[in-house]
Amino acid sequence: MSLISINPYNNQLIATYKQDANKTIHQKIDATAIAQKKWKALSITKRATYFIALQKQLQKNRNSLAELITTEMGKPITQSYLEVDKCAMVCEYYATRTTEFLQPEIIASNATKSYTHFEPIGNILAVMPWNFPFWQVFRSMAPIMMGGNGYVLKHASNVYGCAKAIEQLILSAKFPKDIFQLLCITSADVHKAIANENIHAITCTGSTAAGKAVAMYAAKHLKKCVLELGGSDAYVVLADADLQKAVTAALYSRMINNGQSCIAAKRFIVVKKVYQQFLNLLHHEMCKLVIGNPMEEKTTIGPLAKTELRDELLKQVKASIKKGAISAIPQLAPNQGAFFSPMILHQVQKGMTAYNEELFGPVCTVIVAQNEKDALQIANDTTFGLGAAVFTSNIAKGEDIARHQLDAGNCFVNDFVRSVPGLAFGGVKQSGYGRELGKWGMYEFMNIKTVYVA
Repeated sequence: MSLISINPYNNQLIATYKQDANKTIHQKIDATAIAQKKWKALSITKRATYFIALQKQLQKNRNSLAELITTEMGKPITQSYLEVDKCAMVCEYYATRTTEFLQPEIIASNATKSYTHFEPIGNILAVMPWNFPFWQVFRSMAPIMMGGNGYVLKHASNVYGCAKAIEQLILSAKFPKDIFQLLCITSADVHKAIANENIHAITCTGSTAAGKAVAMYAAKHLKKCVLELGGSDAYVVLADADLQKAVTAALYSRMINNGQSCIAAKRFIVVKKVYQQFLNLLHHEMCKLVIGNPMEEKTTIGPLAKTELRDELLKQVKASIKKGAISAIPQLAPNQGAFFSPMILHQVQKGMTAYNEELFGPVCTVIVAQNEKDALQIANDTTFGLGAAVFTSNIAKGEDIARHQLDAGNCFVNDFVRSVPGLAFGGVKQSGYGRELGKWGMYEFMNIKTVYVA
């Protein structure tokens, strides 16, 4: 059996990769366990030197890495450059902040001395998706490994070329042998890796269905998970919002990565008073999108990552239209590869696929709300809870809504939702549990040990 990588722009085969045998899977994991014992004994300062070297390798190979991302999953090349840059940034962030994060914390008690001490828990299996093939890996790997853990990567089958490139970057940065391992397996074999006694926890980014499967296997072996799963982010637009700003932010968020982001704006919930004005402006701005070859810097919308994803999205859209949603297509995409024409679906109501499910592609779902109260009720009327945003000229009100009234892990005011190295990132409900990034992402895979001296 082999993993297959296909260019979604033209459906041409890029490469095939032979899968690891069962014996090889366990040999790789066991080798990481041996390497981790030496890695955790290194000082934080020494571990940081490797991540600074890794940062430099990313910067040195920026262009070729970006081209690889775009070739394998269709992301516009300008966005691929930014993805590589963000990976370099997160390497530097943890290289310079880990000493601060892992300082023992003195806790008052009746002891002579009592404090928390941070230790790595061992080796972490990372099950990563294709939509941000570098960033998803680096945002988990940097805190996990800087904390002293080993890292075993199972990447998505269709971006295995990116996975191999990450492995080469680790080698070029001269990390100790085996502290990073790359498994060449499909999702069907993930349970074998989880079962290995030298895997101590799992971090998984992907669909809710994938997260449930990983969590089930992890629970069987009593191993911790951090899950960052699907989302159906609500962007609430109130009557006093700057509509141009709201449309610009919401459309950018929806269309980034060709609409294939867990944290993208999925549902535009607009109060009735400004609904038609918002809709007109949205249509106008979508006419400016440049659809075409993702390797060209002028392109803002490329193909979806796989033809299967295109077909599934079309099925969801047709189901919503059948129930009364109205579609508008400002521009047609090329009739080739995995392209899907950017679309507005409006008059969307509860019970429609576009209302209840995550649409993973360039489809703007627009829902009318009678008033502010109704808008917030609709925003929270979802099984997901990854991100949300509110647009209003009343900043105090916006902050109150973000802080107290939106059920999501990441709530933004007058801006699009995104992950930032210093801020905790993760969701609630069916969007998963646990946190990535900041000090919180590091603590997820540390033994927070209490030391008590009588």
